[in-house]
Formats: sequence, structure tokens, C-alpha cells
Amino acid sequence: MKKIIALLLALVMVFALAACGEKPVENNAPAENNAPAEAPAENAVTVKVGFIFLHDENSTYDLNFIKAAEEACKAAGIEYILKTNVPEGQECYDAAAELVDEGCNIVFADSFGHEDYMIQAAKDFPNVQFCHATGTKAHTENIANYHNAFASIYEGRYLAGIAAGMKLNQMIEEGKISAEEAKIGYVGAFTYAEVISGYTSFFLGARSVCPSATMEVTFTGSWYDQALETEGAQKLIDRNCVLISQHADSLGAPSACEAAGVPNVSYNGSTEEAGPNTYIVASRINWAPYFSYIIDCVKNGQAIDTDWTGTFATGSVELFPLNEKVAAPGTQEAIDAAKAALEAGTLHVFATDTFTKDGAELTEYLADVDTDDAFTPDTNVVSDGYFHESENRSAPYFDVQIDGIELLDVNFG
Repeated sequence: MKKIIALLLALVMVFALAACGEKPVENNAPAENNAPAEAPAENAVTVKVGFIFLHDENSTYDLNFIKAAEEACKAAGIEYILKTNVPEGQECYDAAAELVDEGCNIVFADSFGHEDYMIQAAKDFPNVQFCHATGTKAHTENIANYHNAFASIYEGRYLAGIAAGMKLNQMIEEGKISAEEAKIGYVGAFTYAEVISGYTSFFLGARSVCPSATMEVTFTGSWYDQALETEGAQKLIDRNCVLISQHADSLGAPSACEAAGVPNVSYNGSTEEAGPNTYIVASRINWAPYFSYIIDCVKNGQAIDTDWTGTFATGSVELFPLNEKVAAPGTQEAIDAAKAALEAGTLHVFATDTFTKDGAELTEYLADVDTDDAFTPDTNVVSDGYFHESENRSAPYFDVQIDGIELLDVNFG
């Protein structure tokens, strides 16, 4: 009898063990977020990322971030949540808190004005990593779970400027304009260092191949306003600017250029579809490498850099393919040569022998690196013959008003 009972117990244990085999894992995340992940490292943390965007996919700036977020998260096989059209106010803090409540252990925001609200969220939720693009305060706030990130996009804009300068040279050679008429127009958003660094590097790239180039800059007072950007581009065209570029986020300027037949260099995304006969090239920051980096850091229990600056080497600074229909002959070769020199360290975008301020070469310059409420200049950033952009913090601090660039409509808003 005992043998029979023992046999029955053994059979029950076999069936019980079989019943404990693998079961399908329930996952309520959208299907698009369920890319298969590689086997996690031992003791790896499960990562879920929440993203806060100022606008939505209609903004070229935000669309660039959205695509990068989706790419990085799908590659990592993790869940993520996107929150779009989040203003630069208390709404940002509220969105961050909601993402924490939904289980996110990384929260990222993409706009300059989000920073103070992200800092407050970082203080209130110390177990969550808060990462912010374009911000300036991480290195002075000293909050372990708050981080800034940017990229050396001034190098990408310099290369895009070379494409613009090559186009100006072609127009001069073909007799469409004189050398003195090689005037660029630029539609900027705000008079922040980020914008100044961008339009100056673009101008210096253009002037490196077209020495007679000058530039006028108009400002909209908004990151995204298609009507104002269209109006700004048209104003520059009416003022005889023969090529237009921008640091603003809609299709306003590219569309105005296409309508007027004026060559255009864009930012953050190709606008060739909107301007097939005028679009030349665009530069952008590819944020996917940064997103992959912070995901890996949290997953593996590693610290995230307080200030992270992406480069060509990290795959963070990119140019879209040239529109060969519009670009001048030899443009790709000129870009390739300059990029090689930038990567080798033999070319510096803000070399002080390539520009002047009030007729003089810069020998020193105090920049506002450790930002305070008064934006007090605090750090000399000129040495070894060039302005050291994005080396003391990730966000740009080049705010020099150099000769050859005229600012219009500064007193906006």
C-alpha cells in the first residue's frame, strides 16, 4: 500500500512540475513598443522611459526627437510613453509626475523652457533619472538624478553652411548675383546662445568658401509658428537675401523659399518634399545614440553623465543627403574635406582668425557657462586660437555678435 501511495505522489509531482512551465507573458503596452529584447545582464534593471515633447510630429524639431525615441526604445526592447504638446510651464512638471506614476524610471524632456520643472521633478522623485535636452543647469545644480545633454551641432551647421556657400559661388559664377550680393537670410527663434551659435557657425561655414557672404537674421520669438516663420523668410527675401536658412521648427521658411524660387538650407529634417526645387541640405542632432546611452546606463546600474555632448563620433551630428538637383557641383567633396578636418581637430568652427567682433579678433571672451538669473559671464572660453564651444557644458554658450551678420527684429514679443 505504501508503495502505491508513493507512486501516486510521484505522479502528482510530475504533473505539478509540468504545470509550472513557461506561460505567455501578458504585456499591455502598445504592440509597437514590444520589440524583442536581448537577454538582460545579471541584475539588470527593467527600464521604462517617458518622453515629454514641446510640440508634436508637425514640428520638425519634435519629430526629430520622436523618431529617435521610438528607434532607441524599439532597439532596446523596452516600453516607453510619449507625451506631446507639453508647454514650458507647470504642465511639464505635471507630465513628469504622471510618467513616474506610470512606472517610468527615466523621464526626458526636449525643450529649453522645460528645465526648471524637470529639476523640481528630479528633487521630488530621487529614484527616477531626469534627462533634459538643451538645458544649462545640471552641472551647477548638482542633483544626482538630473542630467543635461546636447551635441556639437555647430559642426553640422558649419558643414551645412559650406553647402550654402558653394551655392552662392555657383550663383556668382553663373552671373545671377554679384559677389557683393551674396547675402544670406536666416530665420531664428530667440536670441538665445543656442540660436546664436547655430546661425554663426552656419555663416562661418558659408564664408569659408564664399568670402564675400554676409547675413541678416530675423527672429520670430517662438520655436514653432508657421505664420511668423513664413513672414520672416518672406521679409528676408524682400530684402534681397538670395539664400535662406533657419533655426525654427515649421515648414514656413522652406515653403516660402519654394514659392519664391530661393535656395534653402533646413534644420532637423529634410524639407525636400516641401521644396524639391530649392532645398539643398539639412543638419540635425540624432538623439537615438543618447537615448540608447541613458537606457543602457539605467539598465546596468551605471551613472549617467551630468553633461553629455554628442559628436560625429557618437553618431549624434548628421547631415541629410544633398539634394543634387539644387546643390552646386563639388559640394559633397567640400563637405567631406571639412568634416575630416573637424574630426581630426585641425579645423575649429569658431577659430578666432576667421571672424572679428567690432573689427577686432577675439583674444579672450567671458561666456555665461554657470548660468544664473542675471546670465553673468563667468568663464573665459577663448584659448589656443579658437572659442571652445560646448566643452564646459553640453549646451551652447557662444553668444558673440560677430561682424558680417546684421540682426533684425530683436525686440520681439
